[in-house]
Amino acid sequence: MTPVPASSRRCFARARALALLALMAWGTAQAAPAPWYWWRSKIDGARTCAQVSPGEGWERDSGPFDGPGCQPRKRVYVIPMR
Repeated sequence: MTPVPASSRRCFARARALALLALMAWGTAQAAPAPWYWWRSKIDGARTCAQVSPGEGWERDSGPFDGPGCQPRKRVYVIPMR
């Protein structure tokens, strides 16, 4: 078996690194923001809107919502032209 030249190994290593970088960039491009939820306090029933739990004494009350403030998604009506 003949040994592989060093230049071929470097080329393969670069190609592998480039493929890994492209895969990571694609995954980042597909990411979406985290949804928002209403959280209710187990102690006094107070509610707050957040993307993650405020702590141990909170449970998720409703959701998910698209934006801050836990507002429902705005409806867009398209009226066809005649």
